[in-house]
Amino acid sequence: MNRSITGGSGPVSVRRAVARDAKRLTRLVRGSRAYEGQYAAMVAGYRVGPDYIETHRVFVAVAAMNGHESQVLGFYSLVLAPPELDLMFVSDQAQGRGVGRLLVAHMKSEARAAGLDRVRVVSHPPAEGFYRSVGAVHVGTASATPPAVVWDRPELEFHISADRSGT
Repeated sequence: MNRSITGGSGPVSVRRAVARDAKRLTRLVRGSRAYEGQYAAMVAGYRVGPDYIETHRVFVAVAAMNGHESQVLGFYSLVLAPPELDLMFVSDQAQGRGVGRLLVAHMKSEARAAGLDRVRVVSHPPAEGFYRSVGAVHVGTASATPPAVVWDRPELEFHISADRSGT
């Protein structure tokens, strides 16, 4: 699937992550303003390693400038068994530009191609509205898992249709 949008830095496209992306993805996670304050402990020591990228279906949204990649704007990780959107981050600078929607559409296409009919998301509480706006439905609550996660989180699900339109 090769969906793209035009961002402030140029065209944005989605490609498979490679091991050399690990440090940039880790910086994106740790630097996210969504995880400041009470949520900081959850990502303080978090690392997206090359082994994680090689084991899972990790995809990055990249902006191109002058025909070359200029920056990673966001990424997601789709785990197939059990089906779950394990990680999804959009850089603070890229939020509101359609990057998250592009990544979700790409994830749905990947899930469909893998034969999945649904994908679970345990959401960061402030991100629940975004996931609902792109088609996820609330199915429950994931309990806190101290010490890193001391709050309950919304559990959502994307229903993956056999439709090939990307919705």
